[in-house]
Amino acid sequence: MKLSCLPVSFFSDIIEGRMSVFEWAQMGASLGLDGIDISILFVQGSSPEKLRKIRRQVESIGMRIVMVTSYPDFTHPDPAQREKELVLEQQVVQTAAALGAELVRVTAGQSHPETSRQDGIAWAVDGLCKLQESTRDSGVTLVYENHSKPGLWAYTDFSEPPDIFLEIVRDTAAVGLGINFDAGNAATFGDDPCELLWAVMPRVVSVHASDSSEQGALKHVLLGTGITPYPAIFTELKRAGWDGWICMEEASFQGRQGVEAAARFVRDTWNAN
Repeated sequence: MKLSCLPVSFFSDIIEGRMSVFEWAQMGASLGLDGIDISILFVQGSSPEKLRKIRRQVESIGMRIVMVTSYPDFTHPDPAQREKELVLEQQVVQTAAALGAELVRVTAGQSHPETSRQDGIAWAVDGLCKLQESTRDSGVTLVYENHSKPGLWAYTDFSEPPDIFLEIVRDTAAVGLGINFDAGNAATFGDDPCELLWAVMPRVVSVHASDSSEQGALKHVLLGTGITPYPAIFTELKRAGWDGWICMEEASFQGRQGVEAAARFVRDTWNAN
């Protein structure tokens, strides 16, 4: 198992320039992480020269950017906007490749009130398949997540319900789209996160380790203090022989201490199972 972290607790600081991606990498290195994750919002609009500089800085301290999280909205009711989302996401993949990232997290899109279940699934599958096929030679692996809701969206993720997520997973199988299994979301919005994990296990490339204080509503807490049954989930991952990236989604807003505690919890729990 390799460990990285998406610093949700530091999103505002990094986006608003009070903390750089390099400073985040330095913190990750000092805490013994194997790599770091970033949001596309951290580097949106960056020039090729700036992207090369960020990559050089991160790699100069023996770190790497593992995952770039992104937020394509393929379920938008306007076909012109859906096409724009595809183009924008192709640019995200190019950015990730320039940074040397291994993974790009992708989403189905928002639960727009005008979008029916049937249309939303069809549009999400179409967008994700087109994206996968058009970026196949980028060197970046796309990972589709059982997502909830980022701050910049007006609505929750269309595929937040596990049954919709599984239908989109099934309908994207032919193009080889990977899965980023979010354990916290699975525990928050489903009856049995281990059952959901097993349903997608052959395609799980990475795991988002997040935690919530209650079921039915995502309320981020420090990893290991919420409802997500990590001992059971890690046991199932090991039973399947899985040994990939666990990408912590650290959103406790406890600063460096929160990242350190989350990393210790994940490592201790993984090693104990």
